[in-house]
Amino acid sequence: MREADLYAPLKAYLEAQGYEVKAEIGDCDIMARRGDEPAIIVEMKLTFSLQLVMQGVVRQGLFDHVYLAVPVSKGWKLRYRDIIALCRRLSLGLLAVGPKGVEAHLDPAPYAPRLKAKPAARLLREFDRRVGDPNEGGITGVKKMTAYRQDALRCALHLQAGPCKASEVAKAAGVSRAAQQMRHDHYGWFERVERGIYQLTPKGQAALLEHAEMAEVLAK
Repeated sequence: MREADLYAPLKAYLEAQGYEVKAEIGDCDIMARRGDEPAIIVEMKLTFSLQLVMQGVVRQGLFDHVYLAVPVSKGWKLRYRDIIALCRRLSLGLLAVGPKGVEAHLDPAPYAPRLKAKPAARLLREFDRRVGDPNEGGITGVKKMTAYRQDALRCALHLQAGPCKASEVAKAAGVSRAAQQMRHDHYGWFERVERGIYQLTPKGQAALLEHAEMAEVLAK
């Protein structure tokens, strides 16, 4: 497929809605007008890319109603939600050219975001609870030192001396949810000896060695 192959179906789609359509007006791939209504600009590319987005943003310096147009591809479904979210945030429209013709997936409109309060609150709690800055930004494939893991280390440090009641661990380690954390045992560090009493597993002992630096910081 050539980029030019997108033009005919896009032109037919717009003309069916009463627009007069012309190609290559200045740097604009497509310009369409209907009576006294504001002009519509369509920028075409064979894939949804940063270059296409940047072209759309540049056209927004001239006109309010700008669409990006791409053919439907195999990777379309995998990226669809992200593409829609990006276009909506930038107030860009989105047209998809497929075997059945052109579909409008999004019209240009001012972006009025609604912040996600609960996820944001979780991130702020994580920031406040985490001790120090133990992770290196941009690194993948390694265990993150989260506030939850730090709490687990605090519990493990107290259990080094032997089995202990969860309530005593909570008080001594300063981890209010120690009982729940040891009961759920996401890391395999804790083992219930009897009701309400826990001890460290060999995996828990190994974790204290693996995270010895952080454990030393948390023990202070």
